[in-house]
Formats: sequence, structure tokens, C-alpha cells
Amino acid sequence: MRRTTLTTLTLALATSLLQAQTPTISGLVQVWYSQMMDNNLRLNDTAKYFNGARAEYKENGFSIRRTEIKFAGKISDEVSWEVMIDPAITTSATNNLLQDVVITWKPSKAFEIKVGQLKTVQTLEGVASSSDLQFIDRSQMANYSGDLRDRGLVVSYLFGDAAGLAGKASMAVFNGAGKLTDANAQKDFAGRLEFTYGKAQKFGIYGMSGSTDQADKGTLAAKTFAGTPAPTPAEVLENKDKFTQYGAFYQYQAGPWYGAVELGTGTLGRRFASVGTAGPALREHLDQKFLGLVLTGAYTFNRHTLHLRYDSGNYNSGDQWYGATNPYKTATADFTPNFTLITAGYTFAFNPSKVKAANLKLNYIARSKNFLKPRAGQTGEQGGDTLLAQFQIAF
Repeated sequence: MRRTTLTTLTLALATSLLQAQTPTISGLVQVWYSQMMDNNLRLNDTAKYFNGARAEYKENGFSIRRTEIKFAGKISDEVSWEVMIDPAITTSATNNLLQDVVITWKPSKAFEIKVGQLKTVQTLEGVASSSDLQFIDRSQMANYSGDLRDRGLVVSYLFGDAAGLAGKASMAVFNGAGKLTDANAQKDFAGRLEFTYGKAQKFGIYGMSGSTDQADKGTLAAKTFAGTPAPTPAEVLENKDKFTQYGAFYQYQAGPWYGAVELGTGTLGRRFASVGTAGPALREHLDQKFLGLVLTGAYTFNRHTLHLRYDSGNYNSGDQWYGATNPYKTATADFTPNFTLITAGYTFAFNPSKVKAANLKLNYIARSKNFLKPRAGQTGEQGGDTLLAQFQIAF
């Protein structure tokens, strides 16, 4: 009897250990259909700074947007891991299908340390799962400065009462090279302070700073700025493409209502480089700044959700350039990089209790008419709208 009991306990323990080491598998599949409302999207080049001209928008047709597969497991109560790949990504010199590779150590309930390749803890939508987004595509600000992966370390401290006011403070350091091998001893530093009040409200602030990602071994060349007086090569090299970003957000989600507001600003820096190899600088001013504002609202009834978003991105806030002539204006057009997108959306949930498990989204994206360059025979600012559909399965 004792032997039987011992054998049973041994088998139960072995089964428990085996289950603890068996990874869980989850995934996300998103299929897009994009319909141009204007042939300009196919035929015209994108104006400088606009970052919302995805390849899917430039032609009518179906595309596989995401095929994420995530493996996760626990080594112990303190140590866990996750790896996420996306075979839909076209492998190139600057990208590959390996998305997240994270090792997490939780020495206590209050502290959490993550190391690997992961998101850079910036913006509201940037850290959100793609399966939980209100719209098919993220906002300009999230795409530009939040939805980025890098290799580094994030240390977080959790505090408060989950039923009342709770918070999470995170400090991070990243290579600044994205998913590529680091070529520069300089590092990016980031932080995020996020609060929840009950289940309905979330708000917080975030920030990041860094400099060039080019190899800094005495061989950096200063690019040239147009206009007079422009910075000297020595001033350009001293600046080293310093960039910053700061933002704040508030989100409310309760019952059928959803609302969010986010404001972000900072300097462009290395995103539009002024050091590296010789040539013209990719921005107009050494300290050129951006300013973004996103307002989102949604209402859900039964299986249906209606969405509306105002999305503004100004990539030269303060109108900074060198010289007396506005570099954005020609005799027939104004290409000031202040872009506005208004997106109206509809979501049909196949399972209202778990919307992200299977849904169909329709978005109409109305863009301001200054983000495309006129082609031969055209004058004035040019633009184009998109009707976008997405079918999603999450498991």
C-alpha cells in the first residue's frame, strides 16, 4: 500500500514537473484587404517624413499582415521565457521573422527584470498587443516611436492595489540598433510610469533619449544642411543625432465605452540622420522636433463596435530650418510635414465575450492632402484615402 502510494506521488510529481516545463503556444493571424480610393497611392511618391505609407496601401489586394506564433514557458516560479516569430515578415538586411525573445526574472511580486529583444516601453498603442488594437493599424505616433523592438534590459517595480490605484515604474536600456547587431557603444535610455485606477482607467507618462546608431570610431562624417547659416561639420558631429521623445496618455474603458487621448513630442535626431556618410542631412534643422496628438473613441453594442480616431503628426513642430526660404513650399504646393489622419472604423465580433479571438474590422482612412508628391501633370498637394478590411483569428 505504501509502495503504491509512493509510486502514485512520484508519478504525480513527475507529471507536474513535465507540465511546468512544457511551453504554451499561442498565435495571431491577420489578413488584410486594402482598397485604394485614389490612384495617387499607386502612382505618386511619398512626401518627406510621412511614415504611414505602408506597401499594402499602394495597391488593391489581399495581404497576410501577421502570422505571429508565440512560445512561452516557466523554468521556475521566478524565471519565465517567451519567443515570438512572425513568418509573414519578409526577411531583409534590416528585418527578420524573429520578433520577441524575452527572459523574465521576478525575484519578488514587486520587481520584474526582462532581458532580450522586446518593445521599448513607449506610447500607449506601442506596448499593446496587435490583437487588442481598436483600429487595424496603429496611430502615426505609435508606428513612429512606439511599435519598435530593440535588444536590451527593462527593470520594473510594481506597486499599489489592483482594486484601486496601482502602478508600474520601468527603467530600460537598449542598444538603439533595433533587431540588428549593435555597431555603436552609445545606448538608448527609456522610462515609463503607468497607473491603473480600478479596471476602467489607465494613464501614464514615458520618455526616451539616445543618439546615433552609426559606428562611432572616428570615421563618422557630417552631412550637410541646406540654408544659411547652417551648422558647421564640427557642430553636426558634436550633436551625434541626439533624439528624445516624451509622451503622456489617458485611457478609459468601461461598459460599452472606450476613450483615449495621447500627446507626444521630442527631437527627430537619428531617425532622420545628419551623421554617417557624407551627403545631405535627412532633416532641415539640427534640433528639429515632432509633435503628435491622438484622440480615440469607441462604442460597443452586442457584437458591433463603432470607432473614430483623430491622428495628427507634425514632424517639424516650431517650423525650424536654416535660411530665409521655407523648404516645404513651392510655387504650387505646401508640403509642410503636418499630417492628419481621420479613421472611422467598425468591428464585428464573432464571439462578443472574447472579441480578439475572431473578428472582422473595416476602417476608412481619410488622410490630409499633403503626404504625396505631385507626379507629372499634377500641381498642388496630393493625397489619397484607403478602405481597409481585416480578418483576425487569435488563439
